[in-house]
Amino acid sequence: MNVPSPAMLSAKNFKSDTKPIWCPGCGDYAVLTSLTRALANLGRPPEDVAIISGIGCSSRIPAYMNCYGFHGVHGRALPLATGLKVARPELTVIAAGGDGDGYSIGGNHFMHACRRNVDLTYIVMDNHVYGMTKGQSSPTTEPDWDNALTPGGTGVRPFQPLVVALASGANFVARAFSGDIVGTADIMAQAIKSPGFSLVEVLSPCVTFRPEQREWKELVRPSPVPATDDAARAARRLMTDDGFNIGVLYTGQREPYRPKGSETEKSLDALCQEFVI
Repeated sequence: MNVPSPAMLSAKNFKSDTKPIWCPGCGDYAVLTSLTRALANLGRPPEDVAIISGIGCSSRIPAYMNCYGFHGVHGRALPLATGLKVARPELTVIAAGGDGDGYSIGGNHFMHACRRNVDLTYIVMDNHVYGMTKGQSSPTTEPDWDNALTPGGTGVRPFQPLVVALASGANFVARAFSGDIVGTADIMAQAIKSPGFSLVEVLSPCVTFRPEQREWKELVRPSPVPATDDAARAARRLMTDDGFNIGVLYTGQREPYRPKGSETEKSLDALCQEFVI
């Protein structure tokens, strides 16, 4: 088999033969395209990349990628990704999911993944709704969103993922929009290159259950200020952010977590021998 050199990689090298089954108009199609472009631009060979997901529409993404992948259980993408990265630090590890999977049942794992600061990237496709289970309010849903399941809205303040990520210790915090494929690919590439835990929130409209999100393309805009490494300044910006500023918002200086004793790495064959009975 002819394996392309890093300089010859294209997005096609990272796409599997499995056809995505998202709804027509779903923003996740564009997120998939952005991710494959980002990896190709970085020159990461597919065999050096692993995509880990949980449950939900967006968590189908490992099946559509030509690289290592693991479709885990609901809310557990980050502990799986953390364990893989600690055990195999040479891999480029990316966790992917949605706002329900990541911020609701996976909320506790999200905070502690930020705190541990393991060198991995978390891509969250946020559409402010549970799409796969037919349109319930999610942690990021607006409190007055009126729907059949919660008439008049939940009345609950939305979860603020970027603020929580910053406060919990994430080393890279950014927001992208699925409608900007090139810009999203660039942000993803920056996140993957950044040491430590990186969060990329991608506004990814669910036009099936939230057709009004078609208007997002008119609301998103480049962040008016450059990225900062000052956590206090970033916090002030994020606390007054309306959720539609796009770009890298924070780049920290924390050293990534490495477990004690990880300096002595074993080969895969040596690890397998430890399990021989």
